[in-house]
Amino acid sequence: MKKKFYLLLLLIATAFTATAQEQKKEEVCYNPNLVKDTSKKSIKSMAFAVIHGDSIKINYHSPGVRKRIIWGGLVPYDEVWVTGAHDATTLEMPKAFVINGKEIPAGKYAFFTIPGEKEWTLIINKNWKQHLAAEYDEKDDIIRVKVKPKKSEHTERLQYFIETGKSETGRIAVVWEKIRVEFDFRFSK
Repeated sequence: MKKKFYLLLLLIATAFTATAQEQKKEEVCYNPNLVKDTSKKSIKSMAFAVIHGDSIKINYHSPGVRKRIIWGGLVPYDEVWVTGAHDATTLEMPKAFVINGKEIPAGKYAFFTIPGEKEWTLIINKNWKQHLAAEYDEKDDIIRVKVKPKKSEHTERLQYFIETGKSETGRIAVVWEKIRVEFDFRFSK
């Protein structure tokens, strides 16, 4: 009887230790705006979608507004921005895709923007392993797309969306503060 009791205690202790170790790993959040915001840190986040069995992933760090002036303040106009925080935001596409008529091979890419008051430049760059925009080099750009920012309701934490369309199409959007920018894509046939 004592052996069973000690074995049970050992199993419980092992389970608590394993759980504590798992909690120490950095968790990924799929909707940073549903997390109770008790941290001033940028939350590690991901957007994920499946189109006809092909998965698309966007990994990013989600900063909060926290009563700061974002556009033209924390994020300067007319400068390359990591469009998140910390490491470059990454876009992983499982097969070749088309943006604005340009075909881009399947792979992992960095996503940057150049915010402007009236127009933004969205950038897909082949050097996905970068910290902030410090290592950014325009010569590694695969495509640049000009878009008009749209007004949106207040979004406290920066968030990416992958919106699936019909057949092989979709839209990628980023929303923060009261701004939304987006671009359409389709998988190559």
